[in-house]
Amino acid sequence: MSSDEDLTAGEEAADDDNGYVTFDMAGERYAFPMSRVQEIIRMPAVVKVPLGPPSLEGLANLRGRVLPVVSLRDCCDMEQAPHDETTRVIVVDGGVPLGFVVDRVASVISVDPAAMESGESVQSTVRSDVLVGVIKADGGDMTTILDVDRLVGSQFDHLASRAGSTDRAASSRPMSERDDADAELDDTLELVSFAVQGQEYALPIDQVQEIVQAPESISHVPNAGSRVLGVVDLRGRLLPVVSMRRVFGLQVTPLEPQNRIVVVSIDGGVVGVVMDTVREVLRVPHQLVAPLPGFMAGDGRRSEVESVCRLEDGKRLVSVLSVNRMFDSPEVRNEIAEHQGHDDPPQTDEEQSMADDGRGDEELFVVFRLDDEEYAVDVDTVQEIIRVPAALIRVPKSFDFVEGLVNLRGTVLPVVDLRTRLGLPRGERDERQRIVVLIIGGVRTGFIVDSVAEVARVGRQVLEPAPQLSAEQARLVSRVANLPEQKRMLLLVQVDQLLAAEQAAALEEAALIEAVPSDDLVAV
Repeated sequence: MSSDEDLTAGEEAADDDNGYVTFDMAGERYAFPMSRVQEIIRMPAVVKVPLGPPSLEGLANLRGRVLPVVSLRDCCDMEQAPHDETTRVIVVDGGVPLGFVVDRVASVISVDPAAMESGESVQSTVRSDVLVGVIKADGGDMTTILDVDRLVGSQFDHLASRAGSTDRAASSRPMSERDDADAELDDTLELVSFAVQGQEYALPIDQVQEIVQAPESISHVPNAGSRVLGVVDLRGRLLPVVSMRRVFGLQVTPLEPQNRIVVVSIDGGVVGVVMDTVREVLRVPHQLVAPLPGFMAGDGRRSEVESVCRLEDGKRLVSVLSVNRMFDSPEVRNEIAEHQGHDDPPQTDEEQSMADDGRGDEELFVVFRLDDEEYAVDVDTVQEIIRVPAALIRVPKSFDFVEGLVNLRGTVLPVVDLRTRLGLPRGERDERQRIVVLIIGGVRTGFIVDSVAEVARVGRQVLEPAPQLSAEQARLVSRVANLPEQKRMLLLVQVDQLLAAEQAAALEEAALIEAVPSDDLVAV
């Protein structure tokens, strides 16, 4: 059999009841019943999933479906082998689609029942409990038939049980915890901070729709005004883009990989603002925020800055901007509206209500990276995002994933290495790492991630339950955002499952012990 196309043609000649797909592993010939095989594909790119079974290679995108891909060699206790041009994935029906990686697909055959022998009397290098039987051929050759259900069940007890996973993904915290969190939100200002020519600014997070990486180039518009750099395609709609540097009257520089576009809403439409870099998500107590003195507005107009945050005992000042003041000129608003690129019909009351909350039929996530994979948590669960300090206070006899404690504006913050928590190897500390601060079980806890990528707005139609590959994985990674157009798959982490109740309690106790004033704690 020379190609996948030849295999497809051969399927027509095989009766499903007596047909088998044969393939090779470690020099031996095996088979799956044709009735269980959905299709055969080349080895796809996969997204690694933490806490899955050892045989799991990852999740792949199969024409918009999430496909778990597993190593059949590993399932059968065989030595692993590198993938090559002949490697194939046989997609079988195991309750939900599941792909088995094999060395090479041989052919599709029809078998005379008389040429088959029960697997009970067969001894092989493969575990006997996954054998169905043996196909005997002329010349003494034999093909071992494998039991699809037992292979799936031996590695993935939870794979076929997807009921209720969406409910788990939407599970809520206890009412007392929600009340505490709501009270804290009322007393804090949530901001997204960014840098422009070395100075730090911020926008209220409720004015930010999403944050995306700047493309390599922006399509310039003929006769565009002074503010609009051009337009970019954002999931099928034209987004006018302006430069924050130009808003501030600074020299506009060429786009670089660290540049980000912050998408904000203004009267008359949506606009993307190019920032030099996006730094952190901040949650700042209102007592640390002061309005900008009136005398500082110049040139006969109101300043874009509406207030200033005093952080780190006043050593770090962050200017909070107002979107409305940034684009307060009618000429600028009209100029932006001209480049929206669409002529929407009037909104219904329901559509207007959905638009008012800024999300509509979408969810907002903070996206971060561990190794080469992208994870995400609901933006509402993120308290703030901070840099990793140079040193942390170690906690003796704690969990192996606990890195230590830091002083976060007078509050002791336990810090967890998320790599270790998810069963990944620890990484070296670098400048890109961040601490994502979450509240779990009423305890504020920081999780070290390799980097924070963006705040992404994801349509609910691309969210689906993650395959339940193991009990712990199913609890932690409850959903995936499948984005085939972007060649991305986001693993959505269930925040309230990151720490068990006893682990959260232990971290709270450690934080209370260290909550006394101490010169040893490191201020962030």
